[in-house]
Amino acid sequence: MVWSVFSWQFLGSLVLVPDSVNAIRHVELLGDHLHPFMLYCHPHGNGVFQQDNCTSHRSRLDEHSSDLSVMNWPPRSPDLNPIEHLWDVLEKDVKAHHTTPATLTELWTPLADVWQAIPVERFPKLVESMPRRVAAVIKARGSPTCF
Repeated sequence: MVWSVFSWQFLGSLVLVPDSVNAIRHVELLGDHLHPFMLYCHPHGNGVFQQDNCTSHRSRLDEHSSDLSVMNWPPRSPDLNPIEHLWDVLEKDVKAHHTTPATLTELWTPLADVWQAIPVERFPKLVESMPRRVAAVIKARGSPTCF
């Protein structure tokens, strides 16, 4: 499993998560990776974090992240979560490599290379697509959309 974050202008580091993400591990990821990223992108503290509201993500986030503004968001809403499109790019481009990795170490190099090669121009387009995504989900009454 990997974890990352992006903003209008920047792509966060790709983080290898060796275990499943429970509430404690999620808070550690936020402290180790999200908080520094948010400070870099929004030094005045005006950034807002969107997550998928998985139970393990929400369960202790409020308790440990009082300095982090978190967008209220419905659970399991991939049509509305723009990072899902970056995960799709990562998966598709890694699968396009001609060699099949035999170990996690061999997989890590193409994952990291593909992640760092995602064009910066894609980030604002994903953020700007949010009103269209929301409208499409409302029109589809919560069913899957073209996004």
